Amino acid sequence: MLPDGVGKECVFEKVGIFGLGLIGGSIALAARENWPASLVIGVDDKSVLEQAMQLYAIDVAASEPGILGEADLVILAAPIGQNLKLLEEVSQHVSGHAVITDVGGTKRTTVKAARKLPARLEFVGGNPLAGAPRQGIRHARPDLFNGRPWILTSEDSSESVALSRLSQFVEGLGAKPKVMDTEEHDRLVATLSQLPQLTASALMHVLGTRLGQEQLALSGRSVLDATKLASSSFDLWRDICATNADEIESALDDLIAVLQMLRRDLETGDRLAEIFLSANQWREVLRSSAERTDR
Repeated sequence: MLPDGVGKECVFEKVGIFGLGLIGGSIALAARENWPASLVIGVDDKSVLEQAMQLYAIDVAASEPGILGEADLVILAAPIGQNLKLLEEVSQHVSGHAVITDVGGTKRTTVKAARKLPARLEFVGGNPLAGAPRQGIRHARPDLFNGRPWILTSEDSSESVALSRLSQFVEGLGAKPKVMDTEEHDRLVATLSQLPQLTASALMHVLGTRLGQEQLALSGRSVLDATKLASSSFDLWRDICATNADEIESALDDLIAVLQMLRRDLETGDRLAEIFLSANQWREVLRSSAERTDR
């Protein structure tokens, strides 16, 4: 019996990854596991590259993007601001035809910047809906994307060769590709990802400032679980919020309206009961969906 990945045809022979954090590092580990014959090139700071090499996540390491010269797939896995800067200069580093993608949490700003790329570099936006509260290469793992959606954004109603190849690559990593346009993507993640993150961070802030260390220590497991996202790094979320502010504001408005309604109804409890019932029902939908994904 052959080891995993042996004999599996490479979708891309040379994969360059700019940014080896949780997502970039997990892509590298999964790519090396699934396509041992492919070359995985990592670009990041020296300390991160050293960790990546120790984990056998990459074959080639460099702190400058010039190493990406012959890559046929370039994945931008840095914070959105850094990805935007690299988009301005990637054509200077990649010499031939290549597919360029990203894993950023918003798409409109990035796709707009990618329109300036030369025709030999075809951009397809990407966002793997997988992750963990803690970032960094030390938390990367090859199974991070198993069974998880990976959104690919396309402005063309017809499927391009680049989109088709990237879909195969994503499936090879264990994820489930789903194609949508940039506007739909940014509306979706504002509610599905960014609203929960801001809510968890705000809740943890209120709990900590109202209670202090001694009383906060009395909380149970439920509080720890409810605030898990509060461990996320602001360095990552700064750019996400800035590039999707309008959609996030709309989602926050809906949440604030419900909270204000609950505050007015604390004594009678009529609307409170409605919200609890609705929340119970939607939580069951979410739980059932998660169980199907895990099978």
